[in-house]
Amino acid sequence: MNLTTKRVVGGAAMLAAGALALSGCAGFGGGGGNDDADSQSLTFTTWGSEAEEIQFTELIEQFETENEGVDIKLNVVPYDQMFSNIDAQLASGDAPDLFRVDYGNLGVYSSQDQLLDLSEYFTEDEVDDFVPAMWEAVSYEGAPYGVPHQTDVSALLINTAMVESAGVDPSTFPTTQEDAWTWDEFAEVAEQLRAGLPEDKYPFVYNWQLGGAPRWLSWLFQSGGTFISEDGTEPTIDSAEGEKALDFTKSFFENNWVPPTSSTKGTVYADNLFTEQSAAMAFVGSFLVPDQEFLNEFEWTAIPMPRDERGATDLGGNALVATKDAANPELAADFLKFMVSADAMSSFCAATNELPTRLDLAGDAITFEIRPDVMPVFVDQAATIEASDVKQLTSPAMAAINTALQDQLEAAFIGGQSTADTLANLTTAIQEAIN
Repeated sequence: MNLTTKRVVGGAAMLAAGALALSGCAGFGGGGGNDDADSQSLTFTTWGSEAEEIQFTELIEQFETENEGVDIKLNVVPYDQMFSNIDAQLASGDAPDLFRVDYGNLGVYSSQDQLLDLSEYFTEDEVDDFVPAMWEAVSYEGAPYGVPHQTDVSALLINTAMVESAGVDPSTFPTTQEDAWTWDEFAEVAEQLRAGLPEDKYPFVYNWQLGGAPRWLSWLFQSGGTFISEDGTEPTIDSAEGEKALDFTKSFFENNWVPPTSSTKGTVYADNLFTEQSAAMAFVGSFLVPDQEFLNEFEWTAIPMPRDERGATDLGGNALVATKDAANPELAADFLKFMVSADAMSSFCAATNELPTRLDLAGDAITFEIRPDVMPVFVDQAATIEASDVKQLTSPAMAAINTALQDQLEAAFIGGQSTADTLANLTTAIQEAIN
């Protein structure tokens, strides 16, 4: 499995514009929408890495064994065709009974009444098993239209030798959310690294390239800001908090802390620059930990993201959903509940280095197969996502907002556009997107 494939699979919520082609694909098949409510056969369409496909297959076999007569037909397809085909199948009434969807795209389907409302299938106690922000990620207007299967978030990777060579002691770096750097402390370390590194090396690189512009919103949330009002009707990005977040992130380029080509329209991913040792630190998603362990020829570790008024990170990962016209809604709901049970989620996440969404799997409850020493940093980082963040990030307008962020942040970081003009332009774009 190549690096690009794993990147899009793991970071789908941020990289929905990416392309990949997974080997061994079965093609697209429908199967939902028939009138046999007693059918014991369901179709399930997903994309996935090799490790994910193995886990889906094994868990489906377990579900079938525990439910005699049930047949779940797994259909693994290329991500770059996934949603165009799902859209066509929904329109024709031949959609799969179940499918995987990233949180950023989920709102499009739930807001158009295309998914099964799972309210009657989950008790309040069962809902309380999940991280509240992740349950919010699958909800629309108070009703759940899927289950939060897994998530992935960003933290800060450190090339320990490179940092030491610049005269900075990595043993003093924070290791938990409680001692995470403030923005001022992070800036101080960046200045020390800039002074101690060669001119063609950089203190850090941020992962907002190639469709990842919404990751900038982590800084906005850290400052205490928002970009859409609570009722979803007004843009709120033009604020003191928005100005603070934009000014601070513009300083990354003004102070030469990041490679000048690493803006939102950069064509090289942040983790690639880290691997080639162009940057001493990199903001990288948890789903890339296996790639980093395999590719990096140096010692590295992970620490929490900086915080300002609060901690925050990006929302990656995927939900599992049933279509409104699923052949057997009750069986579909049972399968979804099984997939997010503690045992099934623990098995899936341990094998794929993805993060759980259940409260009883927090901290060190899962033994990850690759770099179990750094994965708790990502698990704890995920706890900084708040329900209010998720409500904004899963807005049906997010695709259009993503495009605006990419354009306007590029103009601010590289094109010299003022903070005031950038925030004004984003306000206009967000208003158009939510209308």
